[in-house]
Amino acid sequence: MLHHYLLTPLAAVLLPALAAQAQTLTNDGATLTVGSGATLYVVGAVQNNAGSTLSNAGTVQLTGDLTNAGTLASGGTLLFSGTANQTFAPGTATVATLVLNNTGATGARTLNLPADLTVGTALTLQSGLLRTAPTATLTLPDGATLSGEGPGQYVQGNLRIVRAAGSGVLDFGHGLTLDRTGLGQVTATRTAGLLTDNVSRGVNFSNAAYKGIDRIWTVETTTAPSAAVPVTLQWLADDDNGLSSFSPAQAWRAAPGSARWGAVGSPAAATVAGSSRSFSFATAALGRLTVSNAANPLPVELTRFTAEPLGADALLRWATASEKNNSHFEVEASADGRTFHRIGQVAGHGSSTQPHEYQFLDPAIARYAASPVYYRLRQVDADGTASYSPVRQVAVVAGPAALALFPNPTTDRTATLTGAQPGALVQVFDAIGRQVLAATADAAGTAALLLPVGHATGVYVVRVGSKALRLTVE
Repeated sequence: MLHHYLLTPLAAVLLPALAAQAQTLTNDGATLTVGSGATLYVVGAVQNNAGSTLSNAGTVQLTGDLTNAGTLASGGTLLFSGTANQTFAPGTATVATLVLNNTGATGARTLNLPADLTVGTALTLQSGLLRTAPTATLTLPDGATLSGEGPGQYVQGNLRIVRAAGSGVLDFGHGLTLDRTGLGQVTATRTAGLLTDNVSRGVNFSNAAYKGIDRIWTVETTTAPSAAVPVTLQWLADDDNGLSSFSPAQAWRAAPGSARWGAVGSPAAATVAGSSRSFSFATAALGRLTVSNAANPLPVELTRFTAEPLGADALLRWATASEKNNSHFEVEASADGRTFHRIGQVAGHGSSTQPHEYQFLDPAIARYAASPVYYRLRQVDADGTASYSPVRQVAVVAGPAALALFPNPTTDRTATLTGAQPGALVQVFDAIGRQVLAATADAAGTAALLLPVGHATGVYVVRVGSKALRLTVE
């Protein structure tokens, strides 16, 4: 039998009667309606089972958990007022107003949200934390409001706020302020307080000890910016993530879904007032935005790494968005994609917030006797810490071998000549024309060159018959 229970507008019901006897109000197949102006106060939990309906146009207040497996249509207010952690499992609930007033002790006054929920009118925090699961999102659509965030009292996890197209500077209410002119609809998702690398806090690509604040805003627009957008990010001391100073601070950006950070704007002092912090900058591209301080940079060492054939050679190009204590790049090659050896080295730019471009030419790659040839970069910090790039490959272009020297420049007086006729005489002359070395090409047309100890750095000439190459010794 289907039951329908109605609380009239003047009704206020306490279930169960005594707080010491907290129980669970279970709706199992019935329809329970809370009328406008009425209050259903449950000292305990509410379980709305499958096939059941809870319709609320007034207030449903509870001190325990709310689990919905049926129909929950709350055009009124859901008020969570426990003194210990609570959970709201919304199922397919529709919720207009959600109020959190959990007065439990610190660490025991959290409303946990394990699944997605949209709050259509207002989210009000009076006391306590609201924490979403890492995979769940609490959404406030256009027109819905957020109030009450402060120290120890805010939304942890994923809070999404949507605003329709408009113009001028807009405060989204969850720590993001930007000029939305010309951007169309703006969807801003703040992920905060989860202490999870590259989910709620940015992490340095090559040194995970460097981390930003424990808040990341993902900003998506229906129209891409046509000029730099003024942005201000605000956060609480709760999410400083151990960073002790923000003078200077630096804003960072990554593409949506990416953990590859690049600096945006310039380093400057953040505004710190009590437990509140804010930092302003401008960025020509939106996406994922966060902040760190000068001692904790979040650069990706590589924003691009390509390798392509150039005649009989391979041309490697790469770029960085910013660098921290970058000593140098070692270029490594492999004939099988498993065993790599160093073929050259390119100096880095130390510490820099500016982008830099690099390239390296590997000559006569037919000498590897394999196709394709594999390449990777080994980026080395000043303290010896190293990280590797992704592997790239280049197909060998068939054709007659040309004379080539590698590495060139060389730093240890050694180089290899390829492309000579087997048995050809190879001569090396210094800058004033004196012969300092002679060798004979082997059956593969290769000659290993080792300049005698004591010869100066500079430019040498390597001659094979009527052909000559320049060799630089550093």
